[in-house]
Amino acid sequence: MHIAFWVLYVVQDCLLAYSWVGPSFKNISHGKMLGIAIQAALINMPYKLLLSYFVLYVSIPKISAGNQRLGKIVAEIIAVFAICVLLYRFTSHYILYAKVYGGTIPDGETLGIANVIVAIMDIGFIAGLAASIKFVRIQVAGKEREKSLVKEKLGAELKFLRNQTNPHFLLNTLNNIYGLARKKSDDTAEVVMKLSELLRFILYESSNSLITLAEEIKVVEDYLELEMIRYNERLSVSFNKSIDGACYRIAPLLLLPFVENAFKHGISETRFESFIRIDIRVKDGKLHFTIGNTKDNDQPEATGNNIGLMNVKRQLELSYKDYNLEVLNEDNLFTVNLFLNLESHVEI
Repeated sequence: MHIAFWVLYVVQDCLLAYSWVGPSFKNISHGKMLGIAIQAALINMPYKLLLSYFVLYVSIPKISAGNQRLGKIVAEIIAVFAICVLLYRFTSHYILYAKVYGGTIPDGETLGIANVIVAIMDIGFIAGLAASIKFVRIQVAGKEREKSLVKEKLGAELKFLRNQTNPHFLLNTLNNIYGLARKKSDDTAEVVMKLSELLRFILYESSNSLITLAEEIKVVEDYLELEMIRYNERLSVSFNKSIDGACYRIAPLLLLPFVENAFKHGISETRFESFIRIDIRVKDGKLHFTIGNTKDNDQPEATGNNIGLMNVKRQLELSYKDYNLEVLNEDNLFTVNLFLNLESHVEI
């Protein structure tokens, strides 16, 4: 990029020199005039390079680091700038005008005010342009880093939310397995296998940004079967599914917290026969999920504001653009309705 920048600058400087100086030379070929223009463009290039790269690699890093006073940095730039202007004028007077132009074009005083102003403008323009490009690149890089940090933060938050499985469920399931083992039940091995599969999914598969809807439903079904071991004498569960395709994908562990909430804040706190009704319908990429469970009438109205539902609300915010979550807390019944456009993914 640096080479391209300076090549373009030299080319335009040559064209300017050819246009401005050319008419002063009579009876000279275009090729020779072009050679003079190239020499005129290159002869003071070292001073432009010196100031430009001093600003780029000395001054700007000091400004970015913020460990030196700005006044001192500005004074350094002015000092280098002054040296470059002096060298520029001596080179122009004794080499460019005297040797390259051969006295055809008068130069005037070496340090005349007009000549010094021209030198300041010539050197300052290109150094200022280079510094401006550098500052723009620093700002762009800073925004990219900020965007990357936000992306990493949101990704970490989403992963944390997905891994917040209720530890009470794990403890209760282990207690159930212990009870089955004590009874030497034939169901013990199957329960251990289902718990193993559920934990494997939570620990490993949930790290993917998307999974198939069938995998998510399988996790919900395994969870229901494990919980039914505890409540099978007073709990009935229905799970209706109507899905018009097998290719749909969904953010992992998005539906499970609703089912977990139904047990933790509903069934486990009731003293009578209970039910859980789950209905999931998907058509043309639009998912409608409903879960309702019985609850004691004296449970607090804040049931819909528990950590599990707050968790899944945040997951929805981070994962999808088009969704609607409705929580209904009625007498003896708690219902959650979720509409979700499965194609409206958010790119973190």
